[in-house]
Formats: sequence, structure tokens, C-alpha cells
Amino acid sequence: MDKSIPKLDELYKEIILDHYRHPHGRVPLEKVDYHAEGMNPLCGDEVKLGLQLKDGKIEKVHIEGHGCSISVASGSMLAQILKGKDIQNAKQISQALKDMMHDKVNGAKDDIGDLEALEGVKRFPVRIKCALLPWTTFEEAIIGHDHIEIS
Repeated sequence: MDKSIPKLDELYKEIILDHYRHPHGRVPLEKVDYHAEGMNPLCGDEVKLGLQLKDGKIEKVHIEGHGCSISVASGSMLAQILKGKDIQNAKQISQALKDMMHDKVNGAKDDIGDLEALEGVKRFPVRIKCALLPWTTFEEAIIGHDHIEIS
């Protein structure tokens, strides 16, 4: 067994806990271009997401709600990673995370930053929805719907 795996797991655990304890994207937006609310009825996690765009790029992200450490951390990562991205690139990042969670990664992973720390979640299938809730809410926001439920 590779002895570096436990160290990597510990690093990923710390990244998740840091995002949970100090989440990004909590500052309310004055203007919201896209908005959606998401909920996971199985565990009660809830997310409200707002995006503010400037010159075709995501300038600011507001994400709030309540949920488990994985859901909150994933939302924080979303707020951090999507800032400055155009919608198409943001959708690609969202898809890359979903692919990683469902073992559909072909070839090299996209540069998904701290999101790689969530890869261990897929060992617990019931928690995958926790990690994906902020991202499915983001996807719902950009197609103009105002509410999504994860079933």
C-alpha cells in the first residue's frame, strides 16, 4: 500500500474542513444576474446561490444555506473557483466534478483546484449528492430556473 495515500487523505480532509470553517462567497450581492435555490430532501441540506456577471464573466458569487461539512465546503470551493470564469468554462468545471464523482474521468483531469479534495467522497455514495448540491444549483441558476430539488 502506498504510504502517501493517508497523507493525501489528511491533506484533502484539511482542505474540506478549512472551506467548511471559513467558507467563501458569503458576502451578499447588490445585484444578482442568476439565482437558484437547491435542496437535498434526503439530508436537509439547502443552498441559495447568486451570481453577478461583468463583461461575460462571473464577477461575484454568493452562496449560503445550511448543510453538512461536505456540502458547505463544496459551495465554498464553487465560490472560489468560479470567480472570474465565463459561464461556459464554469459549466465545464461543474461537469468535471460530476465526472470525477461518478468515475467518468477520461484522461487528465481538468484543473479543478481544491475540488480534487472531494474525490474521496465518492467512496460514500450517499454523500455524493452533498458534494454536488451547490454545483447542480449553479447549473439550475444559469438556465433560469429558480428552484431545484435533488432526488
